[in-house]
Amino acid sequence: MAEGVGQLPVAAGVLLAAGAGRRYGKPKVLVDEWRNAALTALRGGGCDAVIMVLGAAHVQLPDDVIAITASDWQAGLSASVRAGLRKADSIGAEYAVLHVIDTPDVGAPVVSRVLHRALASRSGLAQAYYGDRPGHPVVLARRHWREVIEGVTGDRGAGPFLRARDDVEIVDCADLATGIDHDEPDTGSNGLAKT
Repeated sequence: MAEGVGQLPVAAGVLLAAGAGRRYGKPKVLVDEWRNAALTALRGGGCDAVIMVLGAAHVQLPDDVIAITASDWQAGLSASVRAGLRKADSIGAEYAVLHVIDTPDVGAPVVSRVLHRALASRSGLAQAYYGDRPGHPVVLARRHWREVIEGVTGDRGAGPFLRARDDVEIVDCADLATGIDHDEPDTGSNGLAKT
């Protein structure tokens, strides 16, 4: 799915990394290994463009990453989702692959599996599951973006939108990763997904 000269991206990876990481003790975007793992997963998983949504902290990024700032990042995950989808729209992408920075074992095979299921589906919607637990990445076709942008609030992302539908492709990825969010440095994770 490589982007050719003059072609618009089919899929834009949107890395939601604007938060302050209060429970973790610092913005998670500052954890180099996690940031690099997430960028590698999106690139290697089939995203033609990668957008990183920043807010609480800024970092030096590779030239091929589109960095944007969610000016209202303090409002929670919803601010990152809105900013990321608007940027994906502005570059002409047809699908957005929403991913988070604190699931470091989610690699390119997970992204590829979920993206390909969305591309093959009628709804253009797919979400990674780890056993019976929803997680990231989430893939949204362009036709759903406005509804998601208008519906997200607070520290909630696309989860409520996805749960209200019966046409989301559930993509089991438990054979590839745990998908666990790492929210607290002492315990490593709380096991809860933030979709």
